[in-house]
Amino acid sequence: MGWLVDETGLEKNAANHVALTPLSHLKRAADVHAGRTALVWKSTRRSYAEYLDRATRLASALARRGVAPGDVVATLLPNIPQQAEAHFGVPACGAIINTINTRLDADTVGYIFGHAGAKIVLVDTALLPLAEAAIKKMEGHAPQIVEVCDREAGFTPGGHYLEYEELLAEGDPEFQWVLPEDEWESLAINYTSGTTGRPKGVVYHHRGAYLATMANVIAWRMQLFPKVLTIVPLFHCNAWVQPWLVPMMGGTLVCCRDVTAKAIYDAIADEGVTHFGGAPIVLNTIINAKDEDRRPFGHVVEVFTAGAPPPAATLAAIEPLGFNVTQVYGLTETYGPATECLWQPEWEGKTGEDRAAFKARTGVAMAMLEAAEVHDTHGAPVPRDSAHLGEIAMRGNLVMKGYYKNPQATAEAFRGGWFRSGDIALQHPDGYIKITDRAKDIIISGGENVSSVEVEGALMHHPAVSLCAVVAKPDEKWGEVPCAFVELKPGAEVTEEELIKFCRARLAGFATPKAVVFCDLPKTSTGKIQKFELRAVAKLMAQQQGVTA
Repeated sequence: MGWLVDETGLEKNAANHVALTPLSHLKRAADVHAGRTALVWKSTRRSYAEYLDRATRLASALARRGVAPGDVVATLLPNIPQQAEAHFGVPACGAIINTINTRLDADTVGYIFGHAGAKIVLVDTALLPLAEAAIKKMEGHAPQIVEVCDREAGFTPGGHYLEYEELLAEGDPEFQWVLPEDEWESLAINYTSGTTGRPKGVVYHHRGAYLATMANVIAWRMQLFPKVLTIVPLFHCNAWVQPWLVPMMGGTLVCCRDVTAKAIYDAIADEGVTHFGGAPIVLNTIINAKDEDRRPFGHVVEVFTAGAPPPAATLAAIEPLGFNVTQVYGLTETYGPATECLWQPEWEGKTGEDRAAFKARTGVAMAMLEAAEVHDTHGAPVPRDSAHLGEIAMRGNLVMKGYYKNPQATAEAFRGGWFRSGDIALQHPDGYIKITDRAKDIIISGGENVSSVEVEGALMHHPAVSLCAVVAKPDEKWGEVPCAFVELKPGAEVTEEELIKFCRARLAGFATPKAVVFCDLPKTSTGKIQKFELRAVAKLMAQQQGVTA
């Protein structure tokens, strides 16, 4: 990194320039908030002093086992304290943390092991079969397995591998952390859950993660000592940097291994949870919770929602239950959230559908992002007229370093000096972005562009619909037509004809679904609906009707 001496002749030195890193948050918290509760998981309560001690022992033990700065240490773990500890312990020895999606198949996990070159992998007892199968399929040197036994969830060690607590016992509590000399150094690799081809390794740097923690605190209206529930998987964009963020605020990270309505309500009522993030499906889980799973609480819970634009009907239904929802938008490539639907005071008078429509905006660039715009196919900003469509483009410190060992994909993503998201949107006159679709999800019916998001929003207003997804179905006459896949609320009944009629009253004729399929929707571990599976079903439906795609 080049630095210029200014006209005063002053330059950087150890007193005025320290590389930004989120690791500093835990160091400070253990000094300032040593006795405060840092981590909670059932009966487990760990103070900041204990948190720092365990992270330091982990860093030392990894170094003693040959993990050097720049090496990769992987994890296959649910949202438990050991996963949070790894977010500090792994980079504290100079290594790069690679948190792997626990719902991937063995072949993909094996590819990630090999591509990232992981030396050691921390594996939850329940996921040992997955890790073992992945190693059999991988190419290259296999990582050493360390078993993480979650006794709070009823597991006992299998006895075949070094156990996590045994690894920590090897560590020196006085170990000196290996902090970055340059904040551009790599902190984490997160593999995208791409629907085609092999996943790409998104590389984070210390500077970006540090600034992302600050950006999230501002957007989340977070005060000191928050209690944050880990609904977003810690393997997904490092839970939107939450494990690094919470210590900065002296807060408590409340672990949630299995996301259910009961677990969410219990955490709010028993632990006083103040914040959590999740996909719109999580909001629906809360809205549709059984009476016996609900718990009363006396404070407003601040919620980040992302992963898909939340339907206005969902936002309207959850706010009266005690939740203030802020839509954020981002990708793995932007450390998670990068834009926020910043609420304006003049909108306070909005009610009902009007209020929900403003809440459903994708928003503006978060404080630490340089810019977020909508660009046309030539890379120029589209008019801010609420009509012209383009691709969301972003630039700034909240953008990844690039794709690991993939210069071609990196160059393509960074065309013209902006990160190209692949998401289609418009921009309002006030600068707020509104996603209309993923580029691959736009339905072109008889030459008309149909937004699957708009059709899904209409469907979600029906009282029987719990969740839905709309994809293109090949059609002989129109080329493509909207096809809806719908999950109904428990005990609800509605026919295909009734839903189509319901949509026809709210949408243009070409945008109205031409078919409705009632089913359980396929989802990722983060609650995103896997539309590629639904597109395959729609294509098969068309073929059965004699239409060739």
